[in-house]
Amino acid sequence: MIQKRGFCFVEYAPEEYTKHYIVEALFKLMNEHEYGKISVTDIAEKAGVGRATFYRYFKSKEEVIQYYFMHNTRQFISEQRYYPRCREDYVRIARDVFAKFLNNKQCFKLIRRAHLEYLYLDFLNKMMTQTFQDEYPDKNPYLPYLFAGMIFNVSMAWLDSDCKQSVDEIAKMFMEQINITQ
Repeated sequence: MIQKRGFCFVEYAPEEYTKHYIVEALFKLMNEHEYGKISVTDIAEKAGVGRATFYRYFKSKEEVIQYYFMHNTRQFISEQRYYPRCREDYVRIARDVFAKFLNNKQCFKLIRRAHLEYLYLDFLNKMMTQTFQDEYPDKNPYLPYLFAGMIFNVSMAWLDSDCKQSVDEIAKMFMEQINITQ
């Protein structure tokens, strides 16, 4: 995702350009209008596609935002070049997570202004649950929700302060509160 002039731009594979235009259109409209007053027709027109094309890819406006989270997560995962083995690796991942959040700050502000942050929490819960099932199947089944809740609440509080603390400060504070061992 690239941020220019306060707008959010996401890099996509060629077959995903239509989704990209729809995501971009929604965030541009959210910057200009109240979310509840934005229609699918408005999004389709802004994206340069028809309503049928919108519905070919998405069932709702909320699904566009969920797709935005998923795309950014796939991009984040593809950028990770190592498997965490020690505390320093986990600290780096935490830093990368908060750096990615900071790079998407404007979009998260729009999501928060629209009172849609629950979509982010739902997404984090889903992703953490899947990660723990895949990588830590013997761990306490409530741990994914603990981590998702911590990331969500710290992110939202940080956003509310306009991300005044540095990424390093936030990541360090986050990691000090959890005890990561091998």
